[in-house]
Amino acid sequence: MKKTKIILILVLMLMLIFTACAQQTPVEEPDVEEPSSEEPVEEPEEIEKLSIAIVSPSSINDFAFTQSIYDAMLALQEEYGEDTIDFVYSENMFIVDDAAAAIRDYAASGYNMVIAHGSQYGSSLQEIAPDFPEVSFAWGTTVDTFGQDNIYAYEAASHEGGYVNGVMAAMLTESKVIGVVGPVETGDAKLYVDGFVAGVKATDPDIEVLVTYINNFSDVALAAETAETQIAAGADVMTGTAQMVVGAIGKIQENGGYWFGTQADQADFAPDTVVASQVYHWEVVLKEMIGLRSEGTLGGQSFVANLANGGQVMAFNPNIDIPEEVMEAAQAAIQGIIDGTITIELP
Repeated sequence: MKKTKIILILVLMLMLIFTACAQQTPVEEPDVEEPSSEEPVEEPEEIEKLSIAIVSPSSINDFAFTQSIYDAMLALQEEYGEDTIDFVYSENMFIVDDAAAAIRDYAASGYNMVIAHGSQYGSSLQEIAPDFPEVSFAWGTTVDTFGQDNIYAYEAASHEGGYVNGVMAAMLTESKVIGVVGPVETGDAKLYVDGFVAGVKATDPDIEVLVTYINNFSDVALAAETAETQIAAGADVMTGTAQMVVGAIGKIQENGGYWFGTQADQADFAPDTVVASQVYHWEVVLKEMIGLRSEGTLGGQSFVANLANGGQVMAFNPNIDIPEEVMEAAQAAIQGIIDGTITIELP
């Protein structure tokens, strides 16, 4: 009997042991990070801290040449941060000797890069740059570095956007007379005008294009007077280049016509008149210069802003009801220029 009790006790003990082993201990699942549906953010390339000075012939809000370089610097600051890109500027440097003094002063004050934003500053830069071999200089619009290792040059393929504007202008004119007010027949100004005329003629060779160079970049009154003369001759669509064009824009606006801009977006100046603008994005070429400088190349190369590399962008004014066929023609011209199926015939 005693033996039977002992056996029963052993059986009960074994059953308790098996029951305890059979109980499942909860397993804590590891945290699994859900895959992100967002695209990875591309961080800007790290560069050395740079102090940049700009010397320009007009004001930073001229809706044209100087505003384009100022906007480019703001874009660079936004991308790299104000702690990395620091810049100052001297505007309204119409007098070349004053500009030269400012360029030299900035270089002597320790700025890493000095941008002489005007083709009239070339001879001054050629003289000043050798005195400051550790400073990078840049100037435009040109491709000439004078063979100096610390001078960059930059220019715009302004005939490209000029051509696009010309195509649109030819489709919008009702009088078949288009006016062009140019500054001095050189550089990106001439290139733009030639491209614009080419776009007009490629679209409608019977249109009359009135081109007048006033031999001045800043005379707003003279630009306005020239525009009045062209409007009196029948022009109902106009364009022009350089900071003095605000005078011409005002006149075509008064007469209910259309304007096509270049260098900067001019729609804010005349939202009911400016159809489209070719906008310079100099930050595209400036980034290349900055990258080269960080690698030890202080100059000696030239750069071109164009439609293909994003250094030029067409801005269409949303306040203007642009006909669908005109927009389609503009987009086709842009694509044709980029892929090479359109060749712009220049004089």
